Amino acid sequence: MKKTKINIWKTPGMFITAGFAGVILAGTLLLLMPFSVRDGVHVSVIDALFTSTSAVCVTGLIAIDVADHFTAFGQGVVAVLIQIGGLGVTSVGVGLIIAAGRRVSIRGRGLVKEAWNIDTYGGIVRLVKSVLLLTLGFEFVGAVLSFTVFVQDWEPLHAVGISIFHSIAAFNNSGFDILGGLRNLIPYQDNVVLNLTTCFLIIFGGLGFLVILDIFKHRRFRKWTLHSKVVVITTIGLLLAGTLLLKATEDISWMGAFFHSVSARTAGFSTYSIGDFTNAGLFVLCLLMFVGASPGSTGGGIKTSTFFVLIQSVKSVFTKRKPSAFHRGISDSNISKASLITILSGAVVCIATFLVCVLEPKLDFIQIFFEVVSAFGTVGLSTGITPDLSWAAKLVIIFVMFVGRLGAMTLVSMWISHSESNVQYTEEPISIG
Repeated sequence: MKKTKINIWKTPGMFITAGFAGVILAGTLLLLMPFSVRDGVHVSVIDALFTSTSAVCVTGLIAIDVADHFTAFGQGVVAVLIQIGGLGVTSVGVGLIIAAGRRVSIRGRGLVKEAWNIDTYGGIVRLVKSVLLLTLGFEFVGAVLSFTVFVQDWEPLHAVGISIFHSIAAFNNSGFDILGGLRNLIPYQDNVVLNLTTCFLIIFGGLGFLVILDIFKHRRFRKWTLHSKVVVITTIGLLLAGTLLLKATEDISWMGAFFHSVSARTAGFSTYSIGDFTNAGLFVLCLLMFVGASPGSTGGGIKTSTFFVLIQSVKSVFTKRKPSAFHRGISDSNISKASLITILSGAVVCIATFLVCVLEPKLDFIQIFFEVVSAFGTVGLSTGITPDLSWAAKLVIIFVMFVGRLGAMTLVSMWISHSESNVQYTEEPISIG
């Protein structure tokens, strides 16, 4: 009897996963090279792997300080890894094919379609071009505005490098910095220009490319797609709620509360020491980090649209009406997918938290939980425990960052290659609640 062999490499999810893994390994090797590491500094394999994973997964969690351990070349490698991770391996690959003047294959278009979770093959090449130009435009503006701040404290050439790196990291929602001393943006907590510029880049990078293009194409809210309306309204709601809750729980300025509400949406920059936050403040940040950014963006988390659909689903139970928004119905498949994503994501966070608790019994639970949620949401905010984690605990965090960037559904879809069953059984009620 001949056995049927299932080739999981035929699934788009496997190609995307392999692509990200390949970039991470390449980045690790480059960061271990002598010309990437500063003289007199040692970078271990696990720390190079952690840094590369954090960059490609646009997280920003660090086991070692980038500025203090890597040369200008090494810092450039990190910036490139962030850019590739933010745009997506498939998008960058298709962009290079377009730049070379070659035709993009059906498989290439399919990978972009899968990566950005869109429903059609039409206009994929045009979309990729628009996204690349959009990214360069936002990052150029961000770099210019950041330069006006950094040039006051650094030599012009060095300030240019810092500004470009910061703009790339901010737009791609990755909380890396090259200021040195594990300071992040704390020295600039009162600088309005840098705070607002960073928030501007984070917000637009987290909205998603399709939403940004829709906003630019249709200036009026009523002409936007349902997806764009949901993303924008949910984003505004979370930013306002986060700002008010953080101001109520922490002794920080209104600008600081707004900045961290924005940053917790998968960016990871901080202008105050997160380790000094109260448990209430850390919990608020955990909620924001778990929800994260929006589909098709540079951020992670379960996504704003998932959160919105879940809220509408719960609301429909109390109102006895079908879930809807902006005079449009929400399908049962959307509700099922949102529920599945949330359950899978919650399971990843719970299992990883348990493992790190076992591996690091001396650390407080809230610190471990915060670090794991930050890794899953590809945020990068930290209470300061990451550099001191054991190699085993760092491996757990690395895996969580990887899952958070790809998404639980992408990883699950790698192994789903069988057709849907037509078998139906007689229903029987189960007592719930």
